[in-house]
Amino acid sequence: MERVNRILAHPAYREAVRKNKEAEQERRYCHHDMAHFLDVARIAMLLAAKEELPVSEESVYAAALVHDMGRYRQYEDGTPHERASAELAEEILLQSGFDDKETSVIIDAVRNHRNAETAKEKSLRGLLYRADKLSRACFACPVQEECNWSAEKKNLRLIV
Repeated sequence: MERVNRILAHPAYREAVRKNKEAEQERRYCHHDMAHFLDVARIAMLLAAKEELPVSEESVYAAALVHDMGRYRQYEDGTPHERASAELAEEILLQSGFDDKETSVIIDAVRNHRNAETAKEKSLRGLLYRADKLSRACFACPVQEECNWSAEKKNLRLIV
């Protein structure tokens, strides 16, 4: 997990996480923070084991850590956060030791983590999509009635 720890220590990554926190300071709904990133990573690892998918732990954690890192840009200038995150993550991944092929796969997963067409894929893209959605505990959210997620998207019960 050395390369994942390099992501966590990377100045550009730390800055993006800080900007997300600042941008969501007054947000009442789900946050795009380290707790969310780690929830997504751990859920993706559980899904990968359950589905017997051949994905590396480092790739799963890397994708989960960077998938929403550009959320602040969506607030600032309207850039879809999956695109902003992919743009910000590429250099960080390469500088953290991921090779071109690994980086390409991770960036593709980040770009598609909101694309419902990837939901059932047996790939890093599919894992990231499913884990991201499953990470939200809507059933315990005090503002879930006000949330703009559709009833079909909300996690109103645990799914194993």
